Amino acid sequence: MVFWNQENQLLIDGELVAATGGRTFTSSSPATEEVIGEAADATVADVERAIRAARRAFDETGWSTDTGLRVKCMRQLARAMRDNLEDLRTLTVSEVGVPIAMTSGPALEGPIGILDYYADLAETYEGTVDLGVAEAYGGMHHRWIEREPYGVVSAISAYNYPTQLNLAKLGPALAAGCTVVLKGAPDTPLINLALGRMIGEHTDMPPGVVNVLASSEVETGVVMTTDPNVDMVTFTGSTAVGKSIMAAASSTLKKVFLELGGKSAMLVLDEENVDGGAFGCSMAANSHAGQGCAITSRLVVPRAHMDRAVALAKEIFEGLGVGDPFDPTNYVGPLINARQRGKVQGMVDRAAQDGATVVTGGSATQHDKGFFFEPTVIVGADENSEIAQEEVFGPVLVVLPHDGDDDAVRVANNSKYGLSGGVLAADRARALSVARRIRTGTLSVNGGMWHAADAPFGGYKQSGIGRENGVAGLEEFLQTKLLAEPA
Repeated sequence: MVFWNQENQLLIDGELVAATGGRTFTSSSPATEEVIGEAADATVADVERAIRAARRAFDETGWSTDTGLRVKCMRQLARAMRDNLEDLRTLTVSEVGVPIAMTSGPALEGPIGILDYYADLAETYEGTVDLGVAEAYGGMHHRWIEREPYGVVSAISAYNYPTQLNLAKLGPALAAGCTVVLKGAPDTPLINLALGRMIGEHTDMPPGVVNVLASSEVETGVVMTTDPNVDMVTFTGSTAVGKSIMAAASSTLKKVFLELGGKSAMLVLDEENVDGGAFGCSMAANSHAGQGCAITSRLVVPRAHMDRAVALAKEIFEGLGVGDPFDPTNYVGPLINARQRGKVQGMVDRAAQDGATVVTGGSATQHDKGFFFEPTVIVGADENSEIAQEEVFGPVLVVLPHDGDDDAVRVANNSKYGLSGGVLAADRARALSVARRIRTGTLSVNGGMWHAADAPFGGYKQSGIGRENGVAGLEEFLQTKLLAEPA
């Protein structure tokens, strides 16, 4: 099943269909700039049809109450993805530009486990909580809580890890009994439509339960966040767009889940942790060319050991393979498009103009094709400057000094974001003490890895609202209903 050599259609109301008027748009490889395929280009009319289908499926079918069917369909989708894994791997590397090694983990194979997790959870989750009997207004009353699905969900995902982001929304939404209209980023339409095709052809989901769209038109996203038939919006992307979505959804008071940007800090507290901190932070900052919201892009080290940390980071950055993402020796692939590369270049240039030093990198690579950018280390930036405060979404690491634990915490918290971070210290109690003072949603302590289907993920401050994954991720898609009867 070679998805991009076949007709790439929308999934609406259980049918694989062309966009209204037969509109299409091209998808190109960010590594070669060559066209991979054509995707159906959904119009506002297509979105409205998909929303009506999702509304009907929620209101008029037994999907929301049939746990067995939901579990069956999620497991069918997981099986279909595994059966077509190599095609999906090729498509992911081609369209997303992620290095092929990462498809064995977070870019493809790992996220399929989200469906397994939520299928299991749906079978065991206890949605009823007994509150017992209480006296009120002269009588005794039995009260209890029931959890029920939120309803129709608009799910909008980003380009950097499309399979991960799509399944982190679909898994809990379907387990909860919601129906979904899913739209991926316009940069990665083929991988999203491939998911829709597998749902349409390899699962028993009733028509309208999941609708999968691709569109180059901004207005389609506006409809998804304002239509009164939508009960909830879940979005992953930039903080700026998240703010716009929250404002748009406010007119109908929809629930909004937002997983947004980050500027996470790795705090090194001891001399003996400088090498490990420089290595770990360097690898994280270059993972998928820095196109990750939770990567540690600020390395904060004791002032006395700045020179060593910077020298180590420089050595690591200059030793990384940059180029063809199908070549397993390359750790750094391309940025998603020319616009993003231009944004990264502009931020690095402004940092240098403001007095920071570009230790290595700092410009586009010499590749003939593709949107590659050199792994870049910056030192001497003011901690309040743009490069130290704003999300770059490119392979750029800023190294900052601290003057002790209290100052390290202050530097880490000096950010409008609060998504992730890390702490390294020889003493565990000291590391935990510092970690608990950092205002972020996830923290790695002495190298601990937190990302998994059962682990809630989300941010503080302008990094978002809500949590995905884990039981908390399921409960984002559930309403709480209180019932009472005379005892």
